Amino acid sequence: MKTIQTTRYQILLAEHSGMCFGVRQALETTEALLKKQPATILGQLAHNPTVTSRLAQQGAQTAQLAGNSAPTPQVIITAHGAADRDRKRWKEAGYQVTDTTCPLVKVAHAKLAKLVSQGYLPVIIGKEGHVEVRGLQGDFPNARIILNPQDIKKIPHVKRIGIISQTTQAIDRVRDLVKEVRKQRPEVEVVFYDTVCHPTKDRQSSLKELCQASDLILAIGGANSNNTAQLARSARTLGCKAFHIEHPSEIREEWLKGIKKIGLTAGTSTLDESLQAVARHLQELAEPKKADIVSFDFAGSARPAIHSQRVHES
Repeated sequence: MKTIQTTRYQILLAEHSGMCFGVRQALETTEALLKKQPATILGQLAHNPTVTSRLAQQGAQTAQLAGNSAPTPQVIITAHGAADRDRKRWKEAGYQVTDTTCPLVKVAHAKLAKLVSQGYLPVIIGKEGHVEVRGLQGDFPNARIILNPQDIKKIPHVKRIGIISQTTQAIDRVRDLVKEVRKQRPEVEVVFYDTVCHPTKDRQSSLKELCQASDLILAIGGANSNNTAQLARSARTLGCKAFHIEHPSEIREEWLKGIKKIGLTAGTSTLDESLQAVARHLQELAEPKKADIVSFDFAGSARPAIHSQRVHES
């Protein structure tokens, strides 16, 4: 992992962190479209206020996916995806639809459809109400949504259960829950398709390494970013002191007392500049007159390239 050395503490950067290829692709597609014509995003393109603000500055309008009107002829399905019936409804209403659904979210939709076609009761491991989960359930209203062992009681007593997961859930949590379903329903045939995306897995795996080396973890991302929240929760489960923040201004001085190593990670919808800003702010807190400019060059899940005179790799 990469480190930034200050006189007060080390700043450690997770090997896999920040915006994933799916969100980056959605952002690039949307920005390219906005250069050509006005467009309306049906929801939040990604769960990050900086992304939302950036697109608004480029003229993006917003409307609700579940609504029936938009201020522009062109509408955009977000990276979180949507039910096929919603796409069809907007097209039939006469709108031009640009779909920026993450390819890995599309895989989850396809796996769910396959389970239903094979006669399994569909079960989604995910956060009820999350836009991705609503999209997955939209075409299969009888799908049950579970997130904790106590939710298993919501699953009817049937002979066959087919399980997928929201793409941004922690894979360890998902596997444990699938085991619990099988334990509680030993008489049932349970099929599980692992639809947790690789960027999420990479970030969770890197987090374990980061926790082993850090005294404090800061997970950077939008307040309503599920995968960023998962990173913070996972860090605490691993025994680390951890906080989920959106902006550098949220960092409290008392968090840093006695801390020698601070680990930074970021959710899959977090812009590179947001991670840069937190790293730079931590440098300024440690050495107000000596903080270097920190820059990153992400490529999806790739290791960040960090340019600073006091950066070391371990």
